[in-house]
Amino acid sequence: MITVTQPCQQSSGEGPAAYFTGSVRVDAHFQAEAPARVGGATVTFAPGARTAWHSHPLGQTLLVVAGVGVVQQWGEPAQTIRPGDLVWIPPNTKHWHGATGSVTMAHIAIAEVLEGTAVEWMEQVSSQQYGHALTHVS
Repeated sequence: MITVTQPCQQSSGEGPAAYFTGSVRVDAHFQAEAPARVGGATVTFAPGARTAWHSHPLGQTLLVVAGVGVVQQWGEPAQTIRPGDLVWIPPNTKHWHGATGSVTMAHIAIAEVLEGTAVEWMEQVSSQQYGHALTHVS
C-alpha cells in the first residue's frame, strides 16, 4: 500500500547543538519503512549556521532549495551551493555544509541507513575553519 504522510504531522525542531553551530531548523523528517533504507529532512540554516563534520555510510544527497550555502569535504576547498544545485557526497566522506555568513540556506538532505546508522557525527567545524571556507568561495 502507498503511504502518504503530511509534512506538518512530522517532527520539526531546532538542530541539536551537538551536531550544529548556530540556528538550524530541521523539518519534515521522513524515514521509509524496511526493507527500504532512505530517509531525510528539510534543513534550514540561518546565516553563519552549519553542521559539524560528519559522514554517511552510504553517502548523502543534498538538494538546495533556497539561499546560498557552502559545502566542504575534509582536505578540499569549500564550494558554494545555490538553489537547484544537487550535491552528492560519497560514502564515508568527512564533510560539512551550512549557510554563508550573510544568507540563509535550505536544503533537502537524503541519506540511507546502513546497519542502523545514517550518519556519523564528528567534531564541530571551528570558527577558523568556517571563516577560511567563506573566504575561498564565490
